[in-house]
Amino acid sequence: MRKNKVDIITLGCSKNLVDSEQLMRQFVANGYTVEHDPHKINGEIVVVNTCGFIGDAQEESINMILELGQAKKMGKIGKLFVMGCLSERFLKEMQNELPEVDKFYGKFNWKGLIADLGKSYYQNLASDRVLTTPAHYAYLKIAEGCNRTCSYCAIPISTGHYQSVPMEELEREVRGLVAQGVKELQVIAQDLTYYGFDLYKRYALPELVERLSDIPGVEWIRLHYGYPSHFPYDLLRVMRERDNVCKYMDIALQHISDRMLQLMRRNITKEEIYALIQRMRDEVPGIHIRTTLMVGHPGETEEDFEQLLQFVQDERFERMGAFAYSHEEGTYSFKNYKDNISPEIKQQRLDALMNLQESISADVNASKIDKNLKVIIDREEDDFYVGRSEYDSPEVDPEILISKEQPLMVGQFYTVRITDSQAFDLYGAVVK
Repeated sequence: MRKNKVDIITLGCSKNLVDSEQLMRQFVANGYTVEHDPHKINGEIVVVNTCGFIGDAQEESINMILELGQAKKMGKIGKLFVMGCLSERFLKEMQNELPEVDKFYGKFNWKGLIADLGKSYYQNLASDRVLTTPAHYAYLKIAEGCNRTCSYCAIPISTGHYQSVPMEELEREVRGLVAQGVKELQVIAQDLTYYGFDLYKRYALPELVERLSDIPGVEWIRLHYGYPSHFPYDLLRVMRERDNVCKYMDIALQHISDRMLQLMRRNITKEEIYALIQRMRDEVPGIHIRTTLMVGHPGETEEDFEQLLQFVQDERFERMGAFAYSHEEGTYSFKNYKDNISPEIKQQRLDALMNLQESISADVNASKIDKNLKVIIDREEDDFYVGRSEYDSPEVDPEILISKEQPLMVGQFYTVRITDSQAFDLYGAVVK
């Protein structure tokens, strides 16, 4: 066990990662050495930031806590603390079943961890972070919570009502990030679309993005997790007019059958979704749309699933992920529907959907051969430099593998000509 060392382990989404980065900054300010997701967990203090979204994520969090609890019994680590969404959602159950944890914190009260250790919480550093990403990009969380009432989703149970971060605070945070060398912002929220309505009584995402894009040094802004209902269409104008706003939109659509959209409580119709996508493509030529779809929600018939397959075939999304429905305690679905689709059928549908998307992805990537793209270099590997274009978000989208014909600098932009492609990767060379 290393004295004065804190190990922080983040499970789940990038929104959790921002919380971990803020906590790390407070530990550093109090004189600790801090490591994030270390190869060797041996800290005097270990903090697990948990995810509670669906069953698989919950299981991963519990297994990590059990593993660390065993390490604590063996004297390999010291204090063990747990925070985050799963802890927020199942606090009493976890306190009863995991006595090896010294204390549990939820999604929002983790700041109390510092005080409980007898240390100071520095309010003037509240928006400061120790970045765990490469130095040239950072996640920017513009809101917490969610006001939607989707049938299957447990996230509002953990995060509560929507709370936008005021624009002025976000501008200050971005200026601080740029001063550290950040060039690329991954703008995140559970629901970007709703941004500002609680503070300004209007959907203010287009104005926020314009204000952030005006900050010198911001080279790319990429938007994650929009909601299709009440989409702020003026955002498309901003995306079209601003060179540093990536032509990229991550928007979870979940399904297309009107029956399923109603059962899921999505407040939108099949016709409206098709119209939304068409308008995006018309107003922002070349836009890359990333979406997430769900299979196996209670009541999904073969006909509903066939409509979903046809939807993917029709729209040919540049980026798509999918997951199987999880029957989550506390949700509308859990209270009102029976989980009536077998795990085997869920998996078959998931496989069919992703197989279709793989062929679409291969075609999308092949269409980029012989084109020049602006690319940022994320890292150097043995055989390639690895970069991304404006159409690629870190960790989830295709990467561009660039031949080592000349030395390149991580965090710098280059013009790259695409020479070859696979379903989930591109190959290229720097244009001299």
